[in-house]
Amino acid sequence: MMILEKIEQLLNEVKNLDAQNAEEIEALRLKYLSKKGEINELMADFRNVPAEEKKAVGIKINELKQTAFDRINALKEKIEEQGAGKEEQAIDLTRTPYPIQLGTRHPLTIVTNEIIDIFSRMGFVLADGPEVEDDLHVFTKMNFAADHPARDMQDTFFVSQHPNDVTKNILLRSHTSSVQARVMEHMHTEDGKLTAPIRVICPGRVYRNEAITARAHCFFHQVEGLYIDKNVSFTDLKQVLLSFAREMFGADTRIRLRPSYFPFTEPSAEMDISCFICGGKGCGFCKHTGWVEILGCGMVDPNVLELCGIDSKEYSGYAFGMGVERITNLKYQVSDLRMFSENDTRFLREFEAAN
Repeated sequence: MMILEKIEQLLNEVKNLDAQNAEEIEALRLKYLSKKGEINELMADFRNVPAEEKKAVGIKINELKQTAFDRINALKEKIEEQGAGKEEQAIDLTRTPYPIQLGTRHPLTIVTNEIIDIFSRMGFVLADGPEVEDDLHVFTKMNFAADHPARDMQDTFFVSQHPNDVTKNILLRSHTSSVQARVMEHMHTEDGKLTAPIRVICPGRVYRNEAITARAHCFFHQVEGLYIDKNVSFTDLKQVLLSFAREMFGADTRIRLRPSYFPFTEPSAEMDISCFICGGKGCGFCKHTGWVEILGCGMVDPNVLELCGIDSKEYSGYAFGMGVERITNLKYQVSDLRMFSENDTRFLREFEAAN
């Protein structure tokens, strides 16, 4: 019958299909297997086949369809294999004639990992948060007044700003204290009780609207720490920071705490370490004082605890924060902050031995 003859004709065609490239294969697929292809058109004739012959004709149509499918897939594999062989033999004329050098960890990554390792051994765990933040976590819950200078456009990169309601402001975080706020608000019950002591270390990138110079940049990296529990004292803070300084800069390192002010800590202090170049005797690096400032710290202000939902009458805590670039400068004596973000491979290769 006519339909069986047509099926046999198409079957012979698809068994001998050939193609030289992907475009020709796609054309064959459209011709035989698409909705408007020749095999699909057979289904229109299939309706007119007598009932007693439908089974035999259906089997032949399925055989045709499977044969076409297998043949086209075989052609695809053949073309792909040929292409892979050509790629292996091809010469990349754009490739440098010099040996490709292996990369190395960035100095900021090396120092950040070292800081994290030191505090991890003291029981601190890592915490992270978004770089695009809201005013609530960056400023409000950190006890910044509504008219605090840090909220000004001169200091902060705002994504969106609402002059009549600062809590709706979206900005690039200017410190990683926002991570501390997020940790605190999720670690207490409704009556202000901690579900567990908080002891976290928060590394991350931060942004401030500053002119880019050898001593400042519009983005840099911080590591902040937070410990909250019952009966936490300033003595606990001092001992942790002394242990950190000696691990990072040497066993003979001494520390000095000077009174300072931060909105989120009270009392607050800035910490200096004895100059590891001159041993505290005074040199050009420490400006002949014998001391080098490395971080800020203090006891968490009770207002911060209350704003984050923690009962300040039952709990206390301390916090500290340091700039990773600052620590890296001290450790490796890098004089220009801009070198950390310029990706000069000559500079980066100097840190291969530190990995």
